[in-house]
Amino acid sequence: MTIRSLRASFAACLWAAATLASAQTWPDRPIRIVVPAPAGGSMDVIARVLGDAMQPSLGQPIVVDNKPGGMGMLGVNEMLAAPRDGYTVMAHLSGAVSEIPHLVKPRFDPFKDIKPIAQLASSGLLLVGGPQLEARTLKDLVAHVRANPGKVSIASYSTGTVSHTLGVELNALAELDMQHVGYKGAPPALQDVMAGHVPLMFDGPGTSVPMVKAGKVKAFAVTTAQRMPALPDVPTFAEQGFPAMTQVIWVGLWVASDVPAAVQARLRDAALKALQQPAVRERLTALGMEPGLPVTTDELTKSLRTASERQASTLKSINFKPE
Repeated sequence: MTIRSLRASFAACLWAAATLASAQTWPDRPIRIVVPAPAGGSMDVIARVLGDAMQPSLGQPIVVDNKPGGMGMLGVNEMLAAPRDGYTVMAHLSGAVSEIPHLVKPRFDPFKDIKPIAQLASSGLLLVGGPQLEARTLKDLVAHVRANPGKVSIASYSTGTVSHTLGVELNALAELDMQHVGYKGAPPALQDVMAGHVPLMFDGPGTSVPMVKAGKVKAFAVTTAQRMPALPDVPTFAEQGFPAMTQVIWVGLWVASDVPAAVQARLRDAALKALQQPAVRERLTALGMEPGLPVTTDELTKSLRTASERQASTLKSINFKPE
């Protein structure tokens, strides 16, 4: 072995020892969770609930920093601009990897530069309709749409997202001809559904569940494999003959991929412990979400690749072009 290689080996050992020592004393100051959404929304609430519950395990305050905008990319860029020491992490939807890169070209590699280390909460979407619709079941609704080809529209909270592509998939599976109407956000779209301007919409539970419970919209089906605890009377698509419409989105705790492995493990362990707390699980259920499962990072990444491929295929089927 040459002197140069000995020096390189010695330097590598010193670096590894320093990294290990740093990880063992980590954290020694507050941790920041970047949320790429405004305060008060479901993702923000999830981050704050889990952040509070993780503090006892980590022994340091956890603060939430809202960075909305850029279709969620501002938050990702904020995390990637920070030092790779685990003191800046992110709570973000799985769509950060499975949806958004099909709509805009990010400045990072979604499968290399960022990494989900824990699933915090998961949910499906609901097919909801305005109270003026006479249809009471999905079967009734399909018959109504078939009887009015090209005359029934369906809203999405943003063109190109899963809220849009689920409508495309239902069109194909049920041989329908619903016309898509894209909005900029769930609240204005849902408002138009409630007012009868647009009859249907695929929406997330954070905005739709309260409106369903208040009788302001009807829920015809959910895309989860099992019924949502928040709406136990609403059947799944699979129960009603459309198993291919099963789809789940989730909120994860993300880090830059090159954050030290020992620090990632500490964060993941704290998140999983927090998810076992009854108060945390009750709060997530009240939001219409299921508490996150203790799936591995590899399993989360595999699910992201599957969802991304599905999204790409559906968008290609309608010759979708990013704006």
